[in-house]
Amino acid sequence: MANTIIGFIGLGIMGKPMARNLLKAGYPLVVHNRSRAAVEELVKEGAQAAATSKEVVGQSEVLITMLPVSPDVELVYTGENGVFAGAKSGMLLIDMSSISPVAARKLAAEADKRGCDMLDAPVSGGEAGAIGATLSIMIGGKASAVERATPIFQALGKIIVHVGDAGAGQVTKAANQMVVGTTIAIVSEALVLAAKAGVDPAKVRQALLGGFAQSKILEAHGQKMLDRNFKPGFRIRLHEKDMKIALATGSEYGVPLMVTGVVGQMMTAMKGMGNGDLDHAGLVRFVEELAKTELIQKP
Repeated sequence: MANTIIGFIGLGIMGKPMARNLLKAGYPLVVHNRSRAAVEELVKEGAQAAATSKEVVGQSEVLITMLPVSPDVELVYTGENGVFAGAKSGMLLIDMSSISPVAARKLAAEADKRGCDMLDAPVSGGEAGAIGATLSIMIGGKASAVERATPIFQALGKIIVHVGDAGAGQVTKAANQMVVGTTIAIVSEALVLAAKAGVDPAKVRQALLGGFAQSKILEAHGQKMLDRNFKPGFRIRLHEKDMKIALATGSEYGVPLMVTGVVGQMMTAMKGMGNGDLDHAGLVRFVEELAKTELIQKP
């Protein structure tokens, strides 16, 4: 399987380290990205460059896309020089972006018409997981296609779960983003409350890590809040997009997602304040602004 030629489109914060891990695993790689810098970086490491999405699939047996939003994915697949314009019957197409389940099912149906298998396989784990090949991968699509893709997924992640048919991976990712986003918000509120009440938020976090409030978010993002480290591993504006996907899915199926809606509005406010490119741990700054206090007091 490591001799399979893989095309990779989308070399951003997540995509570039994922593509790099495929190179490390021995896969021949053909890459394309809107920004040339990332392409040139991977070419120096052994990848081949392609000028268009159509050209990528023309040279590949398996395609992976990792793009920011649903319209980007749809354009890459259905555009004039897109994936479907060059895809050959029998190809395996894997979209690892976080997009609407409706869009994922539509693209899978189009792929099927062309004799291709398509999987929606969004991921969780952030930039660190992408770099360390420890991502959680949630997959929707045919079992036979998942079996074919498993060795590739094993080069990218540690937890690989086939959750159902086309679109199921995206529903799972929406649920993931709901839990992550609302947890970041409540950790922000808890730490800011501690600071405003005159209690050391670092010690509060340490105490909470020993009880039922313990979570990876409290551990990792809570520390980022204390360190004022808002370098984007996952941008607020992209998380806001995912919360909107979750809310739209909830509306479609008649599930009230009230807490998700409130946190999504907090993210929308942050984006409106010009903070959309901060890491989502930066949501604490919104709570700080309302509370008129900061976790780290200025001297």
